[in-house]
Amino acid sequence: MRIRAARADELSRLQDIERAAGRCFRDIGMPEIADDAPPPLAVLGRHQRAGLAWVAAEGTGTPVGYLIASHVDGNLHVDQVSVHPDSARRGIGRALLDRLTEHAVGREVPALTLTAFADVPWNAPYYARCGFRVLDDAETGAVLRGIRRQEAAQGLDRWPRVCMRRDV
Repeated sequence: MRIRAARADELSRLQDIERAAGRCFRDIGMPEIADDAPPPLAVLGRHQRAGLAWVAAEGTGTPVGYLIASHVDGNLHVDQVSVHPDSARRGIGRALLDRLTEHAVGREVPALTLTAFADVPWNAPYYARCGFRVLDDAETGAVLRGIRRQEAAQGLDRWPRVCMRRDV
């Protein structure tokens, strides 16, 4: 598996990965999340052009996972990391997070942040195993609080959500 920068011609494949990965939420009683649309091509393109989109590609070069990030409160924020279920449980998500960490270190960015479902096994518990910790309100920056407000407005607070951080 090779982690590399995403190419513009792969963005629709990233949407396919997102749709497939989202189906796992249906199995745990979260069909609204399973049915949620993937990031639009314009959004993926912005990340890709900014150099903040990576893919995990198999031997043929076809992406099976991806990560997009943005700058939030002086840190790099994981906007999305998804792995196709056919390639799950092979360390791909962790490898993508490690690539983002390398990117952060090279730019002297102090930490990675993300938001996650607290009780979904492949969300907050997984990220905790990857070295992230849950932030309390006092540790959450203004932009990250805004992201959480936006998530709440989208109805994501039907399930417990947390902000997390991993120092680099």
